[in-house]
Amino acid sequence: MKKKKLYLTLQNGTVFQGYAFGASGTVTGELVFSTGMVGYMETLTDPVNFGQIVVQTFPLIGNYGSITTDVESEKAWVSAYVVREICDAPSNFRMEGTLEAYLKKEGVVGIYGVDTRELTKILRENGVMNARISEKRLTDTELAELSAYQVQNAIKTVAPTCKATYGEEKSKYTVALWNFGAKKSTIENLVAKGCRVISMPAFATAEEILALGADGVVLSDGPGDPKAEPTILDEVKKLLGKTPAFGIGLGHQLVALALGADTSKQKYGHRGGNQPVKSKADGRVYISSQNHGYEVQSKTVKEGEISHTNVNDGSCEGIDYPMHKAFTVQFTPEACEIGATENPLYKKFFAMMEKEKENA
Repeated sequence: MKKKKLYLTLQNGTVFQGYAFGASGTVTGELVFSTGMVGYMETLTDPVNFGQIVVQTFPLIGNYGSITTDVESEKAWVSAYVVREICDAPSNFRMEGTLEAYLKKEGVVGIYGVDTRELTKILRENGVMNARISEKRLTDTELAELSAYQVQNAIKTVAPTCKATYGEEKSKYTVALWNFGAKKSTIENLVAKGCRVISMPAFATAEEILALGADGVVLSDGPGDPKAEPTILDEVKKLLGKTPAFGIGLGHQLVALALGADTSKQKYGHRGGNQPVKSKADGRVYISSQNHGYEVQSKTVKEGEISHTNVNDGSCEGIDYPMHKAFTVQFTPEACEIGATENPLYKKFFAMMEKEKENA
């Protein structure tokens, strides 16, 4: 079969040539890179990747095919997918099909044969930038338009609009999940730890969430700029201090903003399963999974105390807010699970909910 040539054009005018796989079409997005060696199904379906063209730094992708039990949501959210080499003969006992077939089904444009090492170097030096995948080279007018692209309506697009309940009715704890685009694994992990989870829409009010009578609230991860939805921030302010709250990812950023701190866009973000995070409490370093392009500015944190930092760049990875019955982390909480040791983050959240019950 003849290879179909594609062009990946960056907003600075740099052009990479590659070949098509997956769906056909022209697509524009924010170009980011992920360092994960495995987990491409999770990457493709993570709602945080809405509006983004994801570059995989690991050179061979697709070698275990597509496995739907590994997905983080009901559909793929990436705008497009860029790889060095695509595996055309995958093998795995759980495999249900090839990665290319999955991308075609999900309507995701892919390009392979790209020098992803050079592409990643450019992003590390220049930062995240817009890009377009097309069958023809861009005109000067199209290149100018590319620079103006912005990811918009991220939370409105990915977050569920209806209430949903997971877990057993008689679970020890009932947790309200303020769902800004949560991964499936977030819900599954809470259920596995003995929680009944009530997922609430992103634009639910604090009053509606508190009316559930849940033992605590988890503010989930999600896509986009945390400052993009001021109405959500207003509701977060109303909720804090009323019930135990645990913020994850975007939830971490929203709580910080609600309590007077500031956030900013990172140069190229943290995306992958190998981000080292140091806990201030015990000095232990955890290797965490992260997927975000914004951070809380440490110097602006006034209401809380920073609990975790990124070993690589010193950025804020967690904050404690004892006066507001809240704490947050930027990374996936499961990073703190080591063998049979009880996860200190969930342990802390459950202890807060237990204390609230006792004081009720």
